[in-house]
Amino acid sequence: MVEITWLGHGTFRFRLESGEVILMDPWIEGNPAYPAGHGFTRLDAILITHGHFDHIHDAVPLAKKFSPQVIAIYETCHWLEKQGVSNLLPMNKGGTQTVGPLTATMTHAVHSCGILDGGQIIYGGEAAGYILRFGNRKRVYFSGDTNVFADMELIRELYHPELAFLPIGGLYTMGPREATMACRLLRPKKLIPMHFGTFPALNGRPEEIDGADTEVWTLEPGKAVEW
Repeated sequence: MVEITWLGHGTFRFRLESGEVILMDPWIEGNPAYPAGHGFTRLDAILITHGHFDHIHDAVPLAKKFSPQVIAIYETCHWLEKQGVSNLLPMNKGGTQTVGPLTATMTHAVHSCGILDGGQIIYGGEAAGYILRFGNRKRVYFSGDTNVFADMELIRELYHPELAFLPIGGLYTMGPREATMACRLLRPKKLIPMHFGTFPALNGRPEEIDGADTEVWTLEPGKAVEW
């Protein structure tokens, strides 16, 4: 069993059956979709897909408070180290890191990766996604921010994800039409939509996705579900 909690936008918490807590793309402060009253008492790993503020904003304070392992692309890890973050596990696309029962393999994403630092945007490497394998061998594709791309078919052939997390809001990422195509390429059993509704401009909606053989599983921020 993996407990999944959507914390709004592209931020998710995974709680494993063995107790470990994994946080994806931490954005808490200023996130209008973050569930009121939610907090952390344990944090074993943070995974970052790219350096935009809405995916990395709270990585530094959370890392300093809980000392988790932090996984990100090499250049983003270099920036985090300059901010005083330790326990970094830098990697690049195609590489794999292991934290306890979690194994993370970095995949491609079609997006940008600038880090806002002192009023300037600096190079943060490239945007990425992850294939996550939990101790029970369940396979998850967490795409991060991306458009659909043909090599999602390679991700399916290589890793066979059972559950996919895809952005659907549009404007800065793919929308429902592109997410429909992504489902056809990836063929997961279930899709959890993300990165929609946080702002009016992110107007893609789950009901607009034609998942074909993929079940669209829409979560509520702050409400834990089991998978």
